[in-house]
Amino acid sequence: MEITEVRVTLKESEDKKLKAFATITFDNAFVVRDLKVIEGKKGLFVAMPSRKVTYPCTKCGHRNASKDKFCANCGSKIIPRREEKFDDEGRQNEHRDIAHPITPESREYIQSRVIDAYKEELQRTGENQSAQAARGSDY
Repeated sequence: MEITEVRVTLKESEDKKLKAFATITFDNAFVVRDLKVIEGKKGLFVAMPSRKVTYPCTKCGHRNASKDKFCANCGSKIIPRREEKFDDEGRQNEHRDIAHPITPESREYIQSRVIDAYKEELQRTGENQSAQAARGSDY
């Protein structure tokens, strides 16, 4: 399986760690959206698309955030689930990957292609900003 297209949208926000969103296409046939380019302690990495984990209330069925102790709808106490996952620091995971690579090789392949596209987009937008500044200085 080959990545045939990578699209990167740079992110300008208060969150300094989130640098961009990416969309990748495999074999011109399958698209994965909402990958994130993040600046971590060891440099750039790609986070896979994820969704917030919710659990239903046993009384009313309302979906509540994983950290909630009481139902936001009916106020009943939420019984913790045994299968809840915790990270290395003992914090409860709030998000679960929707799609992710199975092997380290496929993760590295995706990450290198997305980060390369991110760097190209940074360079392209930097060149555009320089050209616009040069045109603006003529007036």
